Amino acid sequence: MLMSGSGERVVFVLNTPGDESLLTGGTIARLLDDDAEVTVLFGWAKAPDTHAGGDVPAATDLPAGAAAVEAARTALGETDPARWRVLDGSPDSVEGRAALGAAFAEAKATAVVVAAVDPALRQVAAEAAGDHGLPVFLSSRVETSPGARLTAIDVSDHIDRKLSALAAYPARWQVDGRVVRLNSGAEILVTGTETYLRGTGPARPAETEAPSAGSRLLATLMALAAGVLFGILGTVAHQTTFALGSLTIPVGLVLSLLASCTLVLGLRLVVRDRLVVLAAAVGLIGTVFLLSLRSTGGSVLIPAGVLGTVWTMVPALFAALVIAWPRIPARRPTA
Repeated sequence: MLMSGSGERVVFVLNTPGDESLLTGGTIARLLDDDAEVTVLFGWAKAPDTHAGGDVPAATDLPAGAAAVEAARTALGETDPARWRVLDGSPDSVEGRAALGAAFAEAKATAVVVAAVDPALRQVAAEAAGDHGLPVFLSSRVETSPGARLTAIDVSDHIDRKLSALAAYPARWQVDGRVVRLNSGAEILVTGTETYLRGTGPARPAETEAPSAGSRLLATLMALAAGVLFGILGTVAHQTTFALGSLTIPVGLVLSLLASCTLVLGLRLVVRDRLVVLAAAVGLIGTVFLLSLRSTGGSVLIPAGVLGTVWTMVPALFAALVIAWPRIPARRPTA
């Protein structure tokens, strides 16, 4: 969300004016300083009395007023008033989800930050972002998930701007130094960090599409050719040794085994297709077997001995282990 600078176009979804300053003000200011485009959308539903974290009361229906919103927007560094607006519709309706999707498309969003206190708005915003294949970041102040990994944004250089934006909403709270005193009596300390949970949404179609028969066949043929090549090179090099005093190091065998085992294991980890791995193993082992036979002239490329035995046995055993190793299913994200 903050790594690619001016290329970012981030949309923030919140309930009520003032929430953008309290929950995400530092992040908005930092993005604007990095020349990113920021759009702030205020949702429809009145928020509940408390939110998931318990330390930041939910938005109320107190009128913020256009002047307060403008003052907060200016304090955070946004000069275009059209980028801060209220959505029409209901979060429980198809039209509401479509309205959010249209807003994401209009902004050409690259990421969506959801800091809505209302669970219905949070849900529909995450779903609309998923419809467009956009990464979602949930403010940890309104969404908790025990054990989840947090993304921390350093906003220490933007605290003054965040405090100025908070001061634009005297109807909701009072700002005393870095302490925000809400009308409910609760106090919030403004720190130099804003944290988010990385949300999970529907995957992009390209990520779940199965490979075509043509691409799978091509990958299989390439793996077979790679296995043959590694088998030839390993057979030629496996007898190479290096003398170090009275010690003889089989450097050729070591490099040949490393190369062949890395080929098979790498294909299994990256391609995850047993057919492709099997093709590489057949090319490798078949080449080693053919080259181990005595030629018509009587020459032998893999002479009997420890080096030759290890070279003919170890790649075959390793390939069998890699192919037979069970596939570990991906861990499903928790709700």
